[in-house]
Amino acid sequence: MSESLSLMSRMRGRILCGTAALALGAAMPAFADESHYGGTLKLLGVSSEGTLDPMINYTARYWPLFIWTHDGLMAFKKVNGPESAEVVPDLAEDMPVLSNDGKTYTFKLRQGIKFSNGKDLTVEDVVASFQRIFKVSSPTSGSFYNGIVGADKCLAEAATCTLEGGVIGDAATNTITINLVAPDAEFLYKIAVPHASIVPADTIMKDAGNEPIPGTGSYAFESYDPNASLIMVRNPHFQEWSKEAQPKGYVDRIEYTFGGTEEAAVNAILNGQADFMYEPVPTDRLAELSVSHPDQLRVSPLVAWWYAPLNVNIAPFNSLEARQAINYAVDRDALVSIFGGPALATPVCTILPPDMPGHVDRCDYTADPGEFWSAPDMDKALELVEASGTKGQKVTVVTDDSVTSRGVGTYLQTVLTDLGYDATVQSISGDIQFTYIQNTNNNVQISVTQWYQDYPAPSNFLNVLFGCDSFTPGSDSSVNMSGICDKGLDDRMKAAMALGSTDHEAALKEWGDIDYDFMKLAPAIPMFTPKDVDLISSRVGNYEFTSQFHWLVGTAWVQ
Repeated sequence: MSESLSLMSRMRGRILCGTAALALGAAMPAFADESHYGGTLKLLGVSSEGTLDPMINYTARYWPLFIWTHDGLMAFKKVNGPESAEVVPDLAEDMPVLSNDGKTYTFKLRQGIKFSNGKDLTVEDVVASFQRIFKVSSPTSGSFYNGIVGADKCLAEAATCTLEGGVIGDAATNTITINLVAPDAEFLYKIAVPHASIVPADTIMKDAGNEPIPGTGSYAFESYDPNASLIMVRNPHFQEWSKEAQPKGYVDRIEYTFGGTEEAAVNAILNGQADFMYEPVPTDRLAELSVSHPDQLRVSPLVAWWYAPLNVNIAPFNSLEARQAINYAVDRDALVSIFGGPALATPVCTILPPDMPGHVDRCDYTADPGEFWSAPDMDKALELVEASGTKGQKVTVVTDDSVTSRGVGTYLQTVLTDLGYDATVQSISGDIQFTYIQNTNNNVQISVTQWYQDYPAPSNFLNVLFGCDSFTPGSDSSVNMSGICDKGLDDRMKAAMALGSTDHEAALKEWGDIDYDFMKLAPAIPMFTPKDVDLISSRVGNYEFTSQFHWLVGTAWVQ
């Protein structure tokens, strides 16, 4: 064992002891206290992370911001704890009326709501926004919204998308009717995420890039320079219509500054110069902080995984044996140590994380196959590499420039080298890494990334990450980074989604089986499921955490 891993092992006990205390103070009750309004919340990040277009950006860095600048017809409750997984009416007045055997949803649009540019919200904006999902090739257009009538034509010819017969606005009654080709038990979840944000009908029908798009939320983006900062201010036209869906935020201004290092960010927060850092706290500092500043740490469970997509369409991982080999060879305990130890992460062998419905404890890629991962099986891995005929080939592991991602990438490089490959690591800026590893033109063989649930349904991992509809060659919006498209499994996933509308438990069992069968094909290396660890300044109050969007920045106040 290397010196660095030995050090991490020694720190585990200290972190574990601190974590129990931290979890107890994870949240305070929310108050509507006028004395808490005002001030500036200061956030830090090593890098930015792509476009400011809510229909295109698919990152855990910006989604927690989009929910405060933009709204959909529905929203996840902006509350602390398990209730945050429930959907409530947002721009819709009430829950939709269902008809046509669950295939037709009719929404009544709220009146009197304005966009941040002063324009009134209309049903025309809603219709145009659903069309825009396809016209800008949103990453989930083929996996979330392909069940809308007319979506097939939009996916084939995005530029001429009308969703004819699928999304119908009636200005006279102020209603929107959405017709599906089949019942979808997850549909309300899908229209409660930022990709289904309602924006003005005249919004540009391509990626808006760094230009803010007007929204209806409590805040509006004032400016965005990916190399410097992102500024949010109060939406001057916002009037609270639902505390559950879109409450009035406490702070007047949110400043997100990019650049620097994780170490510098920790020091800035401790010195009161900043309030939050996006990147994980470095492991060596975390052990120290759990003792010296436990009141400023918040530890929360996540439905998420860190994983390494394996490109099944190019060498060496177009070989099933090569993909299986690295799954056997990886020491998941070592990866957990890199993240901070067993108090903060748990080894996983499946695609569905432990707290995701449909998850089954099962692990084949281990020295002792059974319910859980036990140890790597290097002998088995070496046999598979020999059988694959790929030994000696060049492999590049692509990471982002955060400390943890680079650490994981360096570890994978070591494993690949031990397996006989000529392995290197390429670390690129976090503002482009996620889109870079999606685009097939970049010929990424293996990368380090993470996935956090958008909503509590197994399709959000299996179908979104490994479904044929999520693979778009040559696109920066192709979240099926492995490039796998197994027709049999794809058909089973579509059937499982349909079954969920009539027999939820049977559908969950099938999802567990689909997970197992995907892992036989090894399109990725499941590594660990993490906990969220936030370091906040001493002046931040009313910290609330949701399972979908993590820290609710709008309900926090600063002293």
